Amino acid sequence: MVYTGLTNDLKRRFSEHQAGKVKSTKHRLPVKLIGYEAYSLQSDAQRRERFLKTSEGRALFRKQYRDILKKNWRGTQVVACPVE
Repeated sequence: MVYTGLTNDLKRRFSEHQAGKVKSTKHRLPVKLIGYEAYSLQSDAQRRERFLKTSEGRALFRKQYRDILKKNWRGTQVVACPVE
């Protein structure tokens, strides 16, 4: 599973995922951060997050991270967070 989310504090948010404090990933531990994107404008980050949650966005993400996903897919929750 690939998680896509939005935060203004990536270290804090990732720690919350690791500690099982996030409902969507707490039953899929451990998690591993494989990438992130940073934006100057929150509106740009929100637009990118919405795109990545579409079928076209998920397909593009999987193409871009194909080798990483292939290597880490089994036994590891993958977390990707656009940063506002």
